[in-house]
Amino acid sequence: MTSPLGPNAPTLRQLELFLSLAASDGIASGGSKIGMTPSTTSHVLRALETTLGTDLIDRNAPQLELTHAGQQILPHVRDLFAAMHLIQATAGASAGLNSGMLRLGSFGLSSSLQLLPPLLQRFRQLYPGIDVRVFEKADGEIEQDLIERRLEIGVVTLPKSNFDTLQLAEDELVAVLPEGHALAAEAAIDIRHLGRYPLILTHAGSQSLVAKMFARSDTAPKISHELTQMLSILAFVQKGEGISVVASLALPDAYPGVVYRPLLPKTARRVGLACLNENRLSPAAAAFWKQAKTSQRKK
Repeated sequence: MTSPLGPNAPTLRQLELFLSLAASDGIASGGSKIGMTPSTTSHVLRALETTLGTDLIDRNAPQLELTHAGQQILPHVRDLFAAMHLIQATAGASAGLNSGMLRLGSFGLSSSLQLLPPLLQRFRQLYPGIDVRVFEKADGEIEQDLIERRLEIGVVTLPKSNFDTLQLAEDELVAVLPEGHALAAEAAIDIRHLGRYPLILTHAGSQSLVAKMFARSDTAPKISHELTQMLSILAFVQKGEGISVVASLALPDAYPGVVYRPLLPKTARRVGLACLNENRLSPAAAAFWKQAKTSQRKK
């Protein structure tokens, strides 16, 4: 029987290489990601280009770049592999979601520490056969991984106009102060007063929001340290190295020698789930999305 695609259709292995190359900085490294040697990579790429009748990689560019044809083809290849994953997930879930895999993205402590755990706990109670894997990455990386179908759902900051989204929480910025600090006696702290003291600036996910907060208040922060890890920030504040401003959901309930205070005016970000199309999720991802919706309605 003749294939409906014709005798010279590209193979899935060839298209898998093309997808890997589109997310790599070199041809050899792109092939290596999927277990190909440099010589095999070159051979498979050339075979794909011959089959399609056009170059997909610009070999005159200083670094790996897709040709115009490659850029036009890329979204369709992504759709093809998304459909393949959906076929596999649907087949695996035919016995009532007893098996399968769900890949989730988490942008940092606010989601990994506070938002995901209760959702994951309930989901595992309902679907113990589903293998759930969480990948913690920067917000922008999660967006890209959703587009490239490496993840089905991500916890991200909102809004995200190119995705279907579901708000989970509002994440308010708070001041982090040493016990006994002059500002600790206030129930809520005027943002302009923060400019009087050394600031430990976070390089985590809320950094841009903190910068916008100071700009809107026409306040120039006195930055003394720039740290990424939350435990480092809390330890520095505890030792009197300065104060800090971070997202409240990223904080533990309490930390010795440190107090948290709300800010005036209130500054917050919205956090929620994002996916490319909630109507085209795999059965496992659709069940997780539905469960999150249900939990939000109960709040």
